[in-house]
Amino acid sequence: MASTEPRGPRQILRAWQWSIAGLRAAWRHEASFRLEGYLLAVLFPLGLWLGDGAVQKALLCGSLLLVLAMELINSAVEAVVDKVSPEFHELAGRAKDMGSAAVLMLMFNVVLCWALVLWERFL
Repeated sequence: MASTEPRGPRQILRAWQWSIAGLRAAWRHEASFRLEGYLLAVLFPLGLWLGDGAVQKALLCGSLLLVLAMELINSAVEAVVDKVSPEFHELAGRAKDMGSAAVLMLMFNVVLCWALVLWERFL
C-alpha cells in the first residue's frame, strides 16, 4: 500500500539515506558490484573523454550505469530468493539465473555501445 504521507524534504532525505544504505550493502556484500564499480571508475571518465558530443558521452557512460543498476536489482532478487527459499528450488534457481542473464545482456550492451562509438570515432 502506498504511503499517503506528503512528499517533502524529510521524506526525500530518508529515501536518499535508504539508497545510500543499499549502495553500501551492495559494495560490502557483492563482489560483482565491486568489480563493476571499479570498471565504472575507470571507464566513466574515459567515456566522457572519448565521446564526441553529448549523445556519445551519454551512450558510453549511461551504458555503464545501467549495468550497476541491474546488478543492484539482481542482488536484491537473489537476497529475497535466498530468504524465502533457502533450500534449492527450480524456480528459485531460474529467478537467480534470469537476473544474472539480465546483467549479462547489459554488459553486451556496454560492449556494443563502446564498439560502435569508438569504431565511428577512430576508423
